[in-house]
Amino acid sequence: MSPHRIVLFGSTLVFYLLIVVAVINTSWLVRLDWQLMFFRPYQQWPELHAYIDYYVVLGQRGPTAVMVAAWLGWRSWRQHTLRPLLMLGTSLLLLNVSVGAAKLSMGREGPHYANVIGSNEMWLTGDIFPSGHTANAVVTWGILAYLASSGRARRYLSALSAVVSLGVGLSTVYLGTHWLSDVLLGWAAGLLILLALPWFEPLIARAEVCILARRDRYLPGLRGRLPVPAPAGAPTLFPQPAPVPDDDVPVREPVGAGHGGRAPTHFSTQRYTVRSERAPVTPTGSRRPAPHATHTSHGAHADGTGRTGRPAPARPVAGG
Repeated sequence: MSPHRIVLFGSTLVFYLLIVVAVINTSWLVRLDWQLMFFRPYQQWPELHAYIDYYVVLGQRGPTAVMVAAWLGWRSWRQHTLRPLLMLGTSLLLLNVSVGAAKLSMGREGPHYANVIGSNEMWLTGDIFPSGHTANAVVTWGILAYLASSGRARRYLSALSAVVSLGVGLSTVYLGTHWLSDVLLGWAAGLLILLALPWFEPLIARAEVCILARRDRYLPGLRGRLPVPAPAGAPTLFPQPAPVPDDDVPVREPVGAGHGGRAPTHFSTQRYTVRSERAPVTPTGSRRPAPHATHTSHGAHADGTGRTGRPAPARPVAGG
């Protein structure tokens, strides 16, 4: 965890607590929630309702988890590592535990089920605080930026995930399913999970080693088909190939070379590095046919026989 990330984590945590305190004390933030609810954006711009209904799916846990898991599964197969899938599973587990516990403990009702105008609607039977759609959008799309292989891709994916999560949160406010304070707390909750992921890297590395050890024990046939290198600092699961000797190191004579003063033919004491250094092999004999098959211009062979193997007819020496 770098100092910069620690500062971001602490700032986001303070912002998270300030939102909770502001809602509990029924401050100006709760009054803003009610003003937006009475404004009813879905009635002000009804032509956007159909599009936003589809767009808000980018924050639903099931569809987004399937899409991102398919992409990260392909990356795991190409890169021969389980880290992308394990990071996704860890982030979703943290999301469900932290956001679910906050929802159930505060029990806030949504705008469509509000009871008293101007109240914070806390400690009731609701489960919308913080917004699960918003937090899920931050974590699910932000994990792609977290696992990016280059700095440029990380910047682009970070901007993309920020735009998607921002749009998902505002879409829930437009539809009237969440207060604005729910969305603010959902952004903070998702960002806290992404910032805390480096603390779980050692645990994920040990889990990968354990999973691969179980695989090699119960499914030994998959070891050669899907080699997954162990993380740095972890015990090596696969034997490393022996180093190739240098040219100045003498090659040990194989066993049995003392018979007759030379090594057996199936051992080679000369090491070839590239194909161009190998001595050309000349085939024994020529692949061309024998010269006795040369044809004449009148259909007869040079030895006096015709095409059918019969003697060619004699020609007169003179005359027509």
